[in-house]
Amino acid sequence: MRALLVQQGLQDALLAEKNLPSTMQEKEKAKLLEKAHSAIIFSLGDTMLREVARAKSVAKLWLKLESLYMTKSLANRLHKKIKLYTFKMTPSMSIEEHFDHFNKIILDLENIDITVSNENKSILLLTSLDASYTNLKEAIMYGRDSLTFDEV
Repeated sequence: MRALLVQQGLQDALLAEKNLPSTMQEKEKAKLLEKAHSAIIFSLGDTMLREVARAKSVAKLWLKLESLYMTKSLANRLHKKIKLYTFKMTPSMSIEEHFDHFNKIILDLENIDITVSNENKSILLLTSLDASYTNLKEAIMYGRDSLTFDEV
């Protein structure tokens, strides 16, 4: 989400209004804060929106999101790791959706400074695939000296 704000040139809004450059006019500050708030709100799902509904400023909204989803507490680390290690493809899910969900889990882990090795990501992704991909999994895993995530 931070990348979204950076991409749109709104990252200064995370500093809180009092920390914005003094050279900015009040109208410009208000517009920047409103755009950043909207960008964050529009990128959240319903569950997240309920969690941050009381945060009215961009800075408070961001702090609340960080405290909920970016904390490096033991419970959060374990929750995200369990999510990765138990991740399985559902029959109704397309392969693209499955890869997208897998990559989101990996990014969530990286955001709290947990790195999963390239080989482990490859193995976890392959073992998460539906049984209909058994031949593909075997073709990818066997007869190689190494396995990289990009190859998978």
